Amino acid sequence: MVNSKIAGIGFYVPEQVVTNADLMKVMDTSDEWIQERSGIKERRYGKKHEETPTTMAANAAKIACERAGIKPEEIDFIVFATLSPDYYFPGCGVLLQRELGITHKEMGAIDIRNQCSGFIYSLSVADQFIKSGMYKNILVVGSEMHSMGLDFTTRGRNVAVLFGDGAGAVVLQPTTEEGKGILTTHLHSDGTYAEELALISPGSHGGKHLGKEQFGFPEALYGEIFVYENLIENKTYYPNMNGQLVFKTAVTKFPEVIMEALNKVGMTPVDIDLLVPHQANLRIAQFVQKTLRLPDDKVYNNIMKYGNTTAASIPIALCEAWEAGKVKDGDLVCLAAFGSGFTWGSALIRW
Repeated sequence: MVNSKIAGIGFYVPEQVVTNADLMKVMDTSDEWIQERSGIKERRYGKKHEETPTTMAANAAKIACERAGIKPEEIDFIVFATLSPDYYFPGCGVLLQRELGITHKEMGAIDIRNQCSGFIYSLSVADQFIKSGMYKNILVVGSEMHSMGLDFTTRGRNVAVLFGDGAGAVVLQPTTEEGKGILTTHLHSDGTYAEELALISPGSHGGKHLGKEQFGFPEALYGEIFVYENLIENKTYYPNMNGQLVFKTAVTKFPEVIMEALNKVGMTPVDIDLLVPHQANLRIAQFVQKTLRLPDDKVYNNIMKYGNTTAASIPIALCEAWEAGKVKDGDLVCLAAFGSGFTWGSALIRW
């Protein structure tokens, strides 16, 4: 039976370190307030007009390819996860293909817009392509540049302090080694509370969810008034988050989807060698760790240094853990994420 294995992994984060003290200069916040709520001490911001999700992804991808023992031109397919693309369209997949200099090659590229769960969804999609025999070398990327789209005022502090920039990438290849590679992936969604963690504009919703009932707009004036009042006055081009709802739902769905993966293969949390959760909030990760009764050495967190890099957070953390020797041959690694949509998922990998 053919499984998918991670043959190479790499990550890239920008040089610029932005501390909580730096954010205190532009908004009413404090290091204590940020750390107490999220565990974040600092994050990285890319160089404005020089770095993009695509350029960061290319840096991570080159490392992953080198470690997989292939050249970029050997890539068959690209799966690119991001919520902060270079352009509204086209997607970053084709931009990465161009950045890597492989546009002459016959291949495909798709973009995954599942925000914090984007890398898990991308890994699952690539896994199916590998198992079907359609592709042999798939580049799976998560890359984000949040710093270009945050509200750096006191009004936006609840969201702005959480996010950072960075990219992570893996090369997925087939393996026939019994019991190795991706053992199972599980994907879920529930759009009931879609607007509770969202960036509403730009969009073609025309005020459907945030129009008359919220602002009292006459239906005939949705066009001009909604665009002005909602986009400009209410700043719906910045992300909005109902933090309490997100936290409450995440600490329920994280353990559920992890247990779903373990149950699928007849294992328990005791069998996990390393859990790499999406780096959304250190308090969420600690709650999940406590629920599953995992010791500190079996959970990897780096949100303290990088903040929440959404789709990039799992590959960045996984790569960093691997580089530190915390992921070894034969280890059972569990990846899990929860985010906007709401969407959530897990992947269980025998390294």
